[in-house]
Amino acid sequence: MELRHLHYFQAVAEELNYRKAAERLFISQPGLSRQIKQLEQELGVQLFERDKKHVACTAAGNYLKEEVAFVLNHLENVKHQLQEISQGKIGELRIGFLGSASNRVIPDILSRLNAEQSLISTSLEELSNQVQVEMIQKDKLDLGFVRLATVPQDLQMKAVFRDSFSLVVPSEHPIHPDKFDSLSQFAEESFILFSSDYSNHYYEQIMGIFREAGFNPRVKHKSVHALTIFRLVENGLGVAIIPTSLKEGYNLNVRFMEIPGIPQFTELSVIWKPTNRNPALRKVLALI
Repeated sequence: MELRHLHYFQAVAEELNYRKAAERLFISQPGLSRQIKQLEQELGVQLFERDKKHVACTAAGNYLKEEVAFVLNHLENVKHQLQEISQGKIGELRIGFLGSASNRVIPDILSRLNAEQSLISTSLEELSNQVQVEMIQKDKLDLGFVRLATVPQDLQMKAVFRDSFSLVVPSEHPIHPDKFDSLSQFAEESFILFSSDYSNHYYEQIMGIFREAGFNPRVKHKSVHALTIFRLVENGLGVAIIPTSLKEGYNLNVRFMEIPGIPQFTELSVIWKPTNRNPALRKVLALI
């Protein structure tokens, strides 16, 4: 088995079409078929079921598809880390995060990294909770910052920041902080919420706040981006509930008011895979 066999297999498994896979690989279709047959003979299993019109992965093929994606991704990461190490660095840390982590937690961690682990470089990408979980499982990310109640058994999670909830209203709204006693005062308002795609756990927390306030919200808009929500509030399209720390870093015509008398809080957690072999991760986990 050679590395090219894995690349050829991956192309066919993703395309499920030998002609398209061959075009993608810039080889002939008969040549690709021969390479796949060689791989099947080497492994002693059938990887594809094929007739004149359809190609499908066998159970073995589906398993190999996941493993090949992991192996090829790991090899690419090793090559990249080698470049970092050759330049005198420890390595690169790939970080995923929710937008709500970018105001306080991410800047704080990066500042501490620069001060205490200056030989670690970072790449950052804003991603949803579920995408972060999947990418960490596949070793495409090293750390993720999420709002989740639980994670799969192969990952670990640690809470790093606890936050209260605040209401966002237009700056000219008649209810001011000194008159804000209960969320029930806003029962007739339209609400703009983070969608359940942002975090189902977070969304259920917000619904719990409404239930305890004694009303079901009239939800007019949903988004996964804080700035979008703030812009909608600014333009009078509703009010919103957010983690309090999100009020930092924006200069908009909105007012932030912490919701009084509620037990709910939201936690931002860091997640990682203990079997991840990136040397930079071990250094940063100690820091976190």
